[in-house]
Amino acid sequence: MDDTIRVFSGRAISPKDIETIKWARKRFPQLSRSELAATLCEILEWTTPAGRGKVPQCLEMLAQLESEGIVQLPKLQTKKRPNKQPEQFCKSNIPGEDIIGDTRNYEPIILDIARAGEELKRWRAYVNKYHMLGDKQVFGSRLHYFIKSGDNELGCMQFSASAWALADRERWIGWSVEDRKKRLHLIVNNSRYLIFPWVKIKNLASKALAIAGRQIQEDWLREYCYAPVLLETFVDLEHFKGTCYKAANWIYLGESQGRGRMDRENEYALSRKAIFMYPLQKDFKECLRGEKPYKVVNPDEQ
Repeated sequence: MDDTIRVFSGRAISPKDIETIKWARKRFPQLSRSELAATLCEILEWTTPAGRGKVPQCLEMLAQLESEGIVQLPKLQTKKRPNKQPEQFCKSNIPGEDIIGDTRNYEPIILDIARAGEELKRWRAYVNKYHMLGDKQVFGSRLHYFIKSGDNELGCMQFSASAWALADRERWIGWSVEDRKKRLHLIVNNSRYLIFPWVKIKNLASKALAIAGRQIQEDWLREYCYAPVLLETFVDLEHFKGTCYKAANWIYLGESQGRGRMDRENEYALSRKAIFMYPLQKDFKECLRGEKPYKVVNPDEQ
């Protein structure tokens, strides 16, 4: 291994950092250059004093590494103007009166994947309008769901990449840094959860979480050719208590002061977040530590 220490914009990049960059490029091949740079800023903790990733500096570094033949970057993409989601996009789907009652009155309740196109545009419009964090860019594998009863859309869920490092989680799992690098993708973050404000169905939030726990392994396996073994989430304790996660038997691990993977704009840097985990199979720790195999499929056989 080349032991050269490179310096970019005052940041020393070690051979170990280079290996991490190569790992991230291989692990997330679908990311654009900007998305890759933002992800690396988080992984390498290359940030301003305010906590923002130094994405322009990271892009310059990646371009230099590519010129030296060390990494191969994604092709440059033509920048498109962001597609703003107008408020009226979801207005036609809002009922004239509240949806009330008990989950038993609305069975079967299902989770339906919001596919690219009109469904995903509608999902984003809802989240941008009604979720406190809005719809922010996520990196790597992800699934967007509508919570539905018949033709009624009751809420939205998003599952995406897990937090890069989390001390309480790492101690609980008992895995090494190398284990985490190799198998972090087996943990999936419930990064957005929204029950629409006009939906007042008793126990719906915990019911939908229970459905997700039963369904997401097969959905992820079908979409990404491997099955995750653990779910995680962060609950902002200044706004919520995590009641639905507790009711759905998620495991409380403690509190974190960190921003988490999703809070890239440092909007909630000082808030306390409760950490919850939900194992998807009994031997999840052994799978994460590499002691047992996890479920994969050959994409050519699908």
